[in-house]
Amino acid sequence: MKLGVNIDHIAVLRQARLVNDPDPLQALGIVQRAGADQITIHLREDRRHIHDDDAQMIVAQSPLPVNLECSINEEIIDIICRLRPHRATLVPERREEVTTEGGLDIFTYEERLQAVIKKLHTHEIEVSLFVDPDETLMRKSRELGAEWVELHTGRYANIYAMRHSNLPRTRYAVKEWDKPRRELDTMLNQSLQTLQDSARAAQTLGLKVAAGHGLNYQNVRPVADISPIEELNIGQSIIARSVYTGLEQAVKDMLALIR
Repeated sequence: MKLGVNIDHIAVLRQARLVNDPDPLQALGIVQRAGADQITIHLREDRRHIHDDDAQMIVAQSPLPVNLECSINEEIIDIICRLRPHRATLVPERREEVTTEGGLDIFTYEERLQAVIKKLHTHEIEVSLFVDPDETLMRKSRELGAEWVELHTGRYANIYAMRHSNLPRTRYAVKEWDKPRRELDTMLNQSLQTLQDSARAAQTLGLKVAAGHGLNYQNVRPVADISPIEELNIGQSIIARSVYTGLEQAVKDMLALIR
């Protein structure tokens, strides 16, 4: 199981005070030394955390492959083609959202995606589509020519948090926490089964499978146990833990869980 460490939240901390510290670039060597396999960043249209200069320097200097998440906005895609990261992961993006809250609607944007994927391939950039776990979406991702799918694990993570009431509740309506524990157990098992079925379908189609969103030190192991998934991309929980343990130890702690 490979680990991509998303370092966006280092830039979030920097932007909180609009200063130059902490610098995301300094994380590259630490993440490599800790044993991770990939650096992941998201260049958002509103540049709320990672900026163009960050992306350019990270791609140029990272000792690990760089997975650059982005929307299918034409300006953003032009930047990605110029930077030429190892992989581009195409994600949905709404400016009002706190974080990416769902998978890419690849049926609605099929024509645009075909053009974007072709352009990225012209620049020798492999493509991953960030999609909800659904076997129909696996087939369409293959038809569009992507090499990877990244399964959105947000539903699983939300149900896990509901099931384990000691975890933070701030993102969930109160009524959601009133479900009986037995019902939450069923929902949790169903969400894992959906991830398993989608990962197997993708693998059968010849796609490589990653997963991410909302994964943390409490909920990661059941997802890591899904054998067709070969890579997890995790950010916020690792950066949050690093406040107390340091980044190198936080990455090592996650690696110990998933491997």
